[in-house]
Amino acid sequence: MSKWVIKIGTSVLRGDKSRPTKSIIENYCRIISDFKKKGEQVVLVSSGAVGLGCHRIGINKRPVDVTSLQATAAIGQGYLMSLYEEYMSTYGYNVAQVLLTRADFSSRKSYRNASNTLNRLLEWNILPIVNENDTISDEELLYGDNDTLSALLSIAIKADKLVLLTDIDKLYSSDPKTDRQATPILEVHNTQELLNLKEISNPNTPWGTGGISTKLTAAKIATEAGIKVHLADGRKSTSLDDIFCNSRVGTVFYPQPNPVPSKKSWLAHALHPLGTIYIDEGASNALKHKGASLLLVGIKNIKGNFNANQPIRIIDTNGNEIGRGISSLSSTFIQNTLHGLQSIEKSPIVVHRDVLVLIN
Repeated sequence: MSKWVIKIGTSVLRGDKSRPTKSIIENYCRIISDFKKKGEQVVLVSSGAVGLGCHRIGINKRPVDVTSLQATAAIGQGYLMSLYEEYMSTYGYNVAQVLLTRADFSSRKSYRNASNTLNRLLEWNILPIVNENDTISDEELLYGDNDTLSALLSIAIKADKLVLLTDIDKLYSSDPKTDRQATPILEVHNTQELLNLKEISNPNTPWGTGGISTKLTAAKIATEAGIKVHLADGRKSTSLDDIFCNSRVGTVFYPQPNPVPSKKSWLAHALHPLGTIYIDEGASNALKHKGASLLLVGIKNIKGNFNANQPIRIIDTNGNEIGRGISSLSSTFIQNTLHGLQSIEKSPIVVHRDVLVLIN
């Protein structure tokens, strides 16, 4: 038995006149149901609420203002879930709606709670259907898609594989829609190859907010945590079934042999830093080469306002972000100490090694 996270993008679910949304969802429900009958566990991350909401009320273009985006998401989310519930029940399975925001990953406790809930649903043989809570969250509506969310969920439930179904058949060396010389990339073997591909971009579609860059980010997050990632064309009705049967489709991103622990992945990717700490060369070397914690004596400057036990980013003398972590001290305390307003007997630990992760 293995755990899979399947992410279906907006551009796939909206369909067209020849293949409407209902038909697409019915097909995916059939494939997932057949797979679950083999004892496999699946979490479905489904975009599409905004697009379906627009379709329901006759809006032909995706709104650009946050209020309209949230309102159309509220309309579309109920319809989206009703379709999944209708077709999964036809095949004998119940579904559960799980709506998340970035804030739900803001603490280790809430991150574990999400993990525990999803794993309990899997134990009960329920299909969890996850979506970003677009009706109350503005950040993901404006700046992202569910790609990163699917990667974080994959880590949270210790998934074996992540499948990203989108509107391209595989990764290319450049945008195949504009470059006839673009060559397909069938396999990506390590993080360095992923970093080399970061210049590849794909213009956002009117209905999706992801693009290739967010797929690459999701693949990097997941593979560094030891999770295999498939990128494939979700418009092709057989793609997911082919992947379940281990057929070679799309692009495969292979997991790293020495995966990053779940806690470190959470620190690096799930949290939004509330402040920035600038450190000197000595502190930078100690963090990168000696496995040390960050001491107050190594800090040159800070920006932002944060309390103790809140996330921060760490910048070296070259202006590069080298790490993220949880600060044990508030920005006020650090500033007062740096300016001589707060006396200390010895240099305290600002970010302990256990809650610090280095950034490549």
